[in-house]
Amino acid sequence: MLYKAFLIKYAEIGLKGKNRYMFENALINRTKVGLEPVGRFNVIKEQGRLFVQCLGEYDFDEAIAALNKVFGIAYICPVVVANDNSWDVITKEVGDYIDLKYPTKDFTFKVEAKRADKRYPLNSPQMCSAMGSYLLDRFPELKVDVHKPQKRITIEIRTQTYFYTDSIKGPGGMPVGSNGKAMLLLSGGIDSPVAGYMIAKRGVSISATYFHAPPYTSERAKQKVVDLAKKISKYTGSIKLNVVNFTDIQLYIYDQCPHEELTIIMRRYMMKIAEKIAIEEGCLGLITGESIGQVASQTIQSLAATNEVCSLPVFRPLIAFDKQDIINISDNIDTYETSIQPFEDCCTIFVAKHPVTKPNIKAIIRSEKKLEEKIEGLVNEALETIEVINID
Repeated sequence: MLYKAFLIKYAEIGLKGKNRYMFENALINRTKVGLEPVGRFNVIKEQGRLFVQCLGEYDFDEAIAALNKVFGIAYICPVVVANDNSWDVITKEVGDYIDLKYPTKDFTFKVEAKRADKRYPLNSPQMCSAMGSYLLDRFPELKVDVHKPQKRITIEIRTQTYFYTDSIKGPGGMPVGSNGKAMLLLSGGIDSPVAGYMIAKRGVSISATYFHAPPYTSERAKQKVVDLAKKISKYTGSIKLNVVNFTDIQLYIYDQCPHEELTIIMRRYMMKIAEKIAIEEGCLGLITGESIGQVASQTIQSLAATNEVCSLPVFRPLIAFDKQDIINISDNIDTYETSIQPFEDCCTIFVAKHPVTKPNIKAIIRSEKKLEEKIEGLVNEALETIEVINID
């Protein structure tokens, strides 16, 4: 096995001040959790880096795939650890590494050295010059190109010496759990899983609420949402999925309110219920997959009408995205094929033929007064009969 360790580079975390350690600790925890299915690893802080030591056999591709789902990681560097920090040992071991990794050496290179331990007798320019000369003598077919090299040979002198030639781009963002918790309104569509993914990328832990309307929506529709939650939990960590039976509320709204206002009024009650669950779970905001103008319930006027019932902030990370942009992300995070399965959720069952696109909030509130006789009891019943599915 060529690589028995990884150096993990982070970007945005390095800009934090006195509470930087909190973000680093969150990243360590998420890295450990992400690697658990792959093998045994030790993860520690290493002067502005994380050092991941492999404690046994593991699958390299699986490890890289797991690390690429840990928000907060900017680059993943598979490294070789020198046996000691003497320059003669480092020089020979770098040469042996190049010889083993690249049987054909018809490439240009540049040596980059970082001396975190300033007590080391050689400074960075001296190390670069000495290592470059050694490699050119040992492998005459190599050529130096300091501007656009095909390979960058990086040496980092720390408590140990690491060297590597590959920096694999990570997902970026902030480690999940470092920026509070929010409630995702998760449907079976393309948009909401992407919205949850994007907010989690900013370090937010995710719970989710799904509105189910049996018998108008099937068990396969619910399973589709569970499958989507499993897909995004690979990035977000564990998700508590709250399944709300919305049938009686929808039917009551359908019977009592103008049909052109059905979508907005149903959406307002979804937001109210999701917010109640969110507050109970200690969430600090709601997350939706809405994008301006995509459908009738997502015009500016419609968004204002749904916002009006919420006291928590509503996060809409897709608000200015084109549909194709959302589809591209959905495809990248492996939710697209699940999202397009033909099992409808309650948002698509009770859609009016001609929904209002510029709702007047005062008119909507007047229509909702027709619901006063039963709606509070129906909402309470829905909250009391929630089915909880824990997604690990």
